[in-house]
Amino acid sequence: MANILVTGGAGFIGSHTCLVLLSHGHNLVVIDDLSNSSSVALERVAKLAGVGFGKERLQLIRCDIRDQAKLEAVFTSKANCSSQLEAVIHFAGLKAVSESVAKPLHYWDVNVSGSTALLAAMEAHECRTIVFSSTSTVYGEPEFFPLTESTPTNPIHPYAQTKLAVEQILGSLAIAGPWRSACLRYFNPVGAHPSGSIGEDPLGVPNNLFPYITQIAAGRHEKLRVFGDDYLTDDGTGIRDYLHVMDLAEAHAAALDHMLQSRAPLNLTLNLGTGKGLSVMNVVHGFEAATGVTIPYEMVGRRAGDVPKLEACPKKAEKILGWKAKRSLADMCRDGWAWQSANPNGYRGSK
Repeated sequence: MANILVTGGAGFIGSHTCLVLLSHGHNLVVIDDLSNSSSVALERVAKLAGVGFGKERLQLIRCDIRDQAKLEAVFTSKANCSSQLEAVIHFAGLKAVSESVAKPLHYWDVNVSGSTALLAAMEAHECRTIVFSSTSTVYGEPEFFPLTESTPTNPIHPYAQTKLAVEQILGSLAIAGPWRSACLRYFNPVGAHPSGSIGEDPLGVPNNLFPYITQIAAGRHEKLRVFGDDYLTDDGTGIRDYLHVMDLAEAHAAALDHMLQSRAPLNLTLNLGTGKGLSVMNVVHGFEAATGVTIPYEMVGRRAGDVPKLEACPKKAEKILGWKAKRSLADMCRDGWAWQSANPNGYRGSK
């Protein structure tokens, strides 16, 4: 059991990870500005975990990750936790590729300046263990697959550039002092908790494939636009390595446990994926087969910042953490649809 700070913990991946961490016995302080998330997610996490929301096991503090004074207060306030925060899982940040291309300065400010503010607060309070939410897009447009952690990085859009920059900062800290950090480069998380109580609820039109599909199935959009059918893939559509969000959440818990059990400084970089890429049309047809819901679609031109293929080699994570993705595409689709069908408008208007 440890006292953990989770930044961005009310979001999609963060909320599922909080649920897993609570099941492991950890006490959580979550900070989130709720700009693209909802406190309802954490209320439901508390209910699923059988703990009180707003009490010592799970607390939420509304905070912009760039607010240095507020971060200091989180680390120093005795009201937040009975004892010192021992580690951080860092999800907070912006993540839309196309938005990052349009607003690069905003992405560098939030993702990099925000992370720097967090790390400064951690250093000041001698909390030097962190699990960082990174991305497979740091690899850019690689030619050889599957991607290993030693594959050269070559980010092609500001979102990936900012994630790699934070990785590099953590690498510098590991050289300078007794830090333990794990940069988790995950591929494409989808699905939801099988209860249907928590899931992905992006504001506005989704930027990612899977929530768009589930919202079409729920009647919120007319049809799917498939960006590009002329990639050098079997069906011409882009390939990604999709993994269930619960597998991803369990990987974060495994990384945290590994860090807390290590006495020596660490700076790990780990790919998190299934090792099997799926095309856009594989996912569309897989969703239809798993749910019985037809997804209308049309082919349109490529989208700025997209790459033809991303496919992980997750063997290092299995070797070091003992973690391996175990849920199938059918599981991802059934669980994602359980969430969306039970919550057609997401958390909005929920009690």
